[in-house]
Amino acid sequence: MRVTFVLPFAGLTGGVRVVATYARALHERGHEVTVISTAAQAPRGLMYHLRVLLGRRRRWEPPAQTPLLDFLGERHVVTPLEQIGVADVPDGDVVIATWWETAEWVNALPPSKGRKFYLLQDYEVFENQPRARVAATFAMDLQKIAVSSYIRDAIRQNHEVHGEIEVVPNAVDLEHFRVPERARNQTFTIGFLYTAAERKNIALAVEALKQLRAEREDFKVLAFGALPVSGALPLPDWISYHEAPDQADIPALYAACDLWLFPTRTEGFGLPILEAMACRTPVLATDAGAAPDLIDGLNGLILDHRPEAFCRAMLDFMEMDPETWKTWSDAAFRTASQNRWEDATDRLLAVLDREGS
Repeated sequence: MRVTFVLPFAGLTGGVRVVATYARALHERGHEVTVISTAAQAPRGLMYHLRVLLGRRRRWEPPAQTPLLDFLGERHVVTPLEQIGVADVPDGDVVIATWWETAEWVNALPPSKGRKFYLLQDYEVFENQPRARVAATFAMDLQKIAVSSYIRDAIRQNHEVHGEIEVVPNAVDLEHFRVPERARNQTFTIGFLYTAAERKNIALAVEALKQLRAEREDFKVLAFGALPVSGALPLPDWISYHEAPDQADIPALYAACDLWLFPTRTEGFGLPILEAMACRTPVLATDAGAAPDLIDGLNGLILDHRPEAFCRAMLDFMEMDPETWKTWSDAAFRTASQNRWEDATDRLLAVLDREGS
């Protein structure tokens, strides 16, 4: 098939990684894959410039573009425009929107560009997005594919969407994230993915770790993220922070931990859950995204949204003997092994083929 993915800016987000993974898998299976994305757009408006002058906002710098699409060469087309039009998209068999704005663009394309799909990677009715426009994309005549049952159910419950929404869960690259069987660290180590986005609720993880440190100090904490630590959400100096690590280094960061925290309020899926598990690290998570589908009480725990709950669970893990911890570690790896991108690609192709038959 000739398949085109339509992205906004192709940065370092999990959603872009999902598209890049599918693009590579389809390419390796002999399909003709094109990815079209927009250039990064600088903030505009008087308020932005005023906040910069007053020191209330960091001056904008172009964000890093993902290297995960480099394998496509010229078939990753970056347009200088804020949106993608008919002339930007090659004729093909399938064209896939990947974000609500791209759904608007894909919806306007002629049939020659391919059958139209909408890869729903989150329930994108966010506070900082135009909710009416986002909601309108759910009613468009695009075949919808959600990466979790949470997204499908949220759209069905909150909007009058009666058409079928396929669920094709995300997965993990076991070649990239696989690490050897390992024992617990001598100094118990806890990790999390840092972002200042409010809905990711990193403040919960930091507060829980502070409570843990008030009870005992014989542990380490590491975090990594795509951006510098925000002044609005600083990290204590006893947390080791790795800014924008190379993709090749990320598995070692997960594997350096004995426990991974996933404290988010809302989430479309939650790739770090499976990535940590693939690196043999049990996960403590809220009930966001795919966490309830992946965490079973043997490979990690689902907790309520309170720092006290996370603190108590971290203490319990620290007090485990090494053999007990290893049973959790092994269970985490088994879960990751059951969620491979090869299988997810099979499911995606089944949807694309079925719609074309």
